[in-house]
Amino acid sequence: MTETTQTQKLSPPGGGKPHTPEYRVVLDAWHRLRQDLFHDAFAYRPLPRMRMDGLLTRRLSGQLREYVSWAPHAAVVTAALLAATIAVSASDRGEFGMLVTTALTVVPILLTLVRPIGAFWVSMAATPVTAVFSDMWSDWPWAPGSFAAHLVVLTVVALRTPPRTAAWIWALTAAYGLFVESILGAGHYSSNTGPLLVISAMSVLVAVVVNTRRTAQREVTAQQTVTAHERSKRTLLEERTTIARELHDVVAHHMSVVAIQAEAAPYRVENPPPELEQAFATIRENAVAALTELRRVLGVVRAEGYEAPDAPQPTLADLDGLLTNVRETGLTVEKSVTGAVRELPQGVELSAYRIVQEALSNTLRHAPGATARVEIGYVLGGLGLRIVNGPSPEVNLVKSTHGAGHGITGMRERVTMLNGEMTTGETEDGGYEVTVFLPVATASKDDA
Repeated sequence: MTETTQTQKLSPPGGGKPHTPEYRVVLDAWHRLRQDLFHDAFAYRPLPRMRMDGLLTRRLSGQLREYVSWAPHAAVVTAALLAATIAVSASDRGEFGMLVTTALTVVPILLTLVRPIGAFWVSMAATPVTAVFSDMWSDWPWAPGSFAAHLVVLTVVALRTPPRTAAWIWALTAAYGLFVESILGAGHYSSNTGPLLVISAMSVLVAVVVNTRRTAQREVTAQQTVTAHERSKRTLLEERTTIARELHDVVAHHMSVVAIQAEAAPYRVENPPPELEQAFATIRENAVAALTELRRVLGVVRAEGYEAPDAPQPTLADLDGLLTNVRETGLTVEKSVTGAVRELPQGVELSAYRIVQEALSNTLRHAPGATARVEIGYVLGGLGLRIVNGPSPEVNLVKSTHGAGHGITGMRERVTMLNGEMTTGETEDGGYEVTVFLPVATASKDDA
C-alpha cells in the first residue's frame, strides 16, 4: 500500500488535514460510549423472571415454582431496602432530609428492574444530592446511602448488559469520583472513592463472568436446538432416501414385467391388427422410458458407495429367516399370524418387513434380554402389525428410550407413504409396543 493510499484512508470525508490513528481510536471509543450509555438509555428493558431449568429449580412445581421464578426481583428489592436503611442511619437533616435520602437511594436500585442504563445515570445524578442531606463531612463524595445504592446499581447493570457496558459504567464512576475529590474535596474530606472502586470492581467482575457464562449457555442451547432440528431433518431425508432406493427395485420389477408382456403380447394373437401392434409397441416404449427415468432417479438418491442388492427386496414370506437371525442374537421372539394369508402388493410387503425388522432392532438396542412377540393380522381392509416386547431385566430402573432413536422415524415414513396408521408407547408392564395398520385398497376385491 502506498503512502498516498494510507493518507486517503486517514483523511476526513470532506477533505482537509488527515486524522491520526490516535484520533480515530478516541472517536471510535466515543461512538461506542454513545451507543452503550446514551442511545436509548431509558429504554424499557424489564428484568426477566428466573429460568426454571436448573438442577434444583426444575424439580420445583406448583405455586413454589411460581414464587421462585421471581427471585431476581426479590433480591433487587431486598438490596434497595438495605441501602435505604443505611441511608436513613446516616442522614442528619431531619425528616425531610431522611425522606429525600431514602428516595434517592431506593429509586435508582428499583429502576434497574426496568431501565438498567437509566438507573445508572439516575444513581450518578442522585449522588451529590444525597451527600448534601447526609453527614458529608465524614464520607466524600459517596454518602453511605449512595455508596450502597451505587454499588448495587453497578452490579445489577453489569449482570444485565454486555461486558463493554459494564466497563464503561465502572470507568465513569471512577472518573466522577476522582474529579469531585480533586476539585471539591482535596484536603478537607476523607475520601471513599478508592474503597468504592475496589469493591465495585470485584462485584462487577463477578457479574460480568456470570453474565458471560449465562449468555454462552443460551447460545449453546440455541445452537443445540438448531443442531437437533437439522439432525432430525437429515435423518428424515436419509430414511426417505432409503425407502426410495428400496421401492425403486419394486417399481422397476413391475415396469420390466409390463415391457416384456407388451413385447410378447402381439405374438399370442393370430394376425393381430396393426393398431394393436402399435398400441403394444407404445406401451413397451413407455415402460422402457420409465425404467430409464427410474435408474436416473436412483442415481440421484443413491448414497456414495451404494451397491444395488443382488437379491430381490424381502417380503413377509422372508420374515421367518429374519426371526431366526434375531433369535441367534439371544432375543426370544414369537410370531403369530391371524386371518387368511394372501399375497399383498410388493410395496406393502416390503414396508411391513422393514417395520418388523426395525422394531426388533430397537428391542435389541433398548431392551436387551427381553422377550418379543410379532403379530401379523390379515384383515379385510389391509394388514395389521403388532410388535411388542417386555421389560428388559438388565435395565429395570432405566426409563425406556425406544422413541428416541431413528428407527421410529423410518417406520413412520413407511406407514405415512402407504396412508397407514401407527402408534407407539410403553406397555403397562414396562415394555414397548408398536402397532401398525397398512391399508390395502384391493383387499376386498381379492377376497371376493
